[in-house]
Amino acid sequence: MKTEHTYQSPFSWRYGSSEMRDIWSEYQTRLLWRKLWVSLAEVQAEFKLVSEEQLEELRKHESDVDMQRSMEIEKQIQHDLMAELQVFADQCPGAGGIIHMGATSMDIKDNATVMQISGAQQLVIDRLKELLLTLSNLIDRWSDLPLIGFTHLQPAEPTTLGYRFSQYAQDLLTCYQDLISLEERIKTKGFTGAVGTSASYLTLVGEKNLKKFQKKLSEKIGHSFFAVATQTYPRLQDYQILSVLAGTGAVLNKLAFDLRVLQSPGLGEMAEPFGEKQVGSSAMPFKQNPIKAEKINSLGRYLAQFPRIAWDNAAYSLLERTMDDSANRRVILPEAFLALDEMLIACNRILAGLQVFEPQISRNLDMYGPFAATEQLLMHLCKAGAGRQEMHEILREHAQVAWSEVRQGNQNPLIELVSEDQRLLEYLPAEEIRGSFSGTAYFGDAAEKAKSLSAVIMKTISS
Repeated sequence: MKTEHTYQSPFSWRYGSSEMRDIWSEYQTRLLWRKLWVSLAEVQAEFKLVSEEQLEELRKHESDVDMQRSMEIEKQIQHDLMAELQVFADQCPGAGGIIHMGATSMDIKDNATVMQISGAQQLVIDRLKELLLTLSNLIDRWSDLPLIGFTHLQPAEPTTLGYRFSQYAQDLLTCYQDLISLEERIKTKGFTGAVGTSASYLTLVGEKNLKKFQKKLSEKIGHSFFAVATQTYPRLQDYQILSVLAGTGAVLNKLAFDLRVLQSPGLGEMAEPFGEKQVGSSAMPFKQNPIKAEKINSLGRYLAQFPRIAWDNAAYSLLERTMDDSANRRVILPEAFLALDEMLIACNRILAGLQVFEPQISRNLDMYGPFAATEQLLMHLCKAGAGRQEMHEILREHAQVAWSEVRQGNQNPLIELVSEDQRLLEYLPAEEIRGSFSGTAYFGDAAEKAKSLSAVIMKTISS
């Protein structure tokens, strides 16, 4: 059957990188199974359970994955690993009988999955490092540019563009550190047999040699083993991994969502890059839709669901193992990494080509900045001896009048209103009242903190 007439997941071609797809491909999965069988045989050979001739034959055919033949066998026996094992054994007539000796399926499958997770995590870490570098440069470039802040999607007090970028960067730095820590702590099931007791291996190598045997296997495959495992490694590990991925996705989701708001014509302060030949709408030629940011939000919603499924897998894996996690793990592990991979790629592209519209930022600050300066004026009035509650009410009344004018499309009259109010002039001269509003740069130590965070990011990702 032609592939164009067969359903394919968008992750198989549209979302995620070719590098991430390769890690989770069926070919790579089966190649890892074979590598693990060879690693097991290599260690068993040290204990005189496998001959050098058998080992050489396994090594010779280690990469000879025959997907078509394996699938044919799987249709008959309904067991993917045993199908691959049969193909490998047929290719190695002299060594086929010793492949998988002492092992249970999850000794191979779980170890292979963790190896895939490890490779996928490293790719995510590399992309996240690139994104942090881009954000650090943006913070340094825009740390001192004042703009109006928004709370409740309403104009609030001024901040700086660099400080806004630093909010995302700080969270992503935490995610980066979590991924590094997780990479150091991740473990495989190891080779411990049907229920994790290592009974089959003990029979093969003897009680005296068992710890040495397993230590050599751990060194051979390059991963530590859980001290305690059942037929599988603890599924809590999957939940922890997917939670970190989803948390990283949450930060990217916020960044993209904020950009969509700021790109809307009402604010118009920033926009994602838009290609010269890019089409925004099939009906409206003028449209410049934020499709990259919207894609990040769409994939973020999907990614957020996976920790919930992994929680169920951990919580409902009964006794030494049930298989009710098997089918969904074929989906949630690769697609969580692929979804985040695509989100990181899209976010890197957005920030690398981000359009910043300084005139619009300045216009919004001029329009809404006077409202924010009322807090500074209130502090000056209090220092001059005025009662805070009374002054707050006076300023609130003037602000309401000013809001009405702004909403009619007129200039903000707040400065004139307060500088002519006799109740305020009792405490401060008009020029000092007006001076309180000169602080559109009323953003505290935001610029300094943004620059400090940028330095921390650069030190962290370069170490």
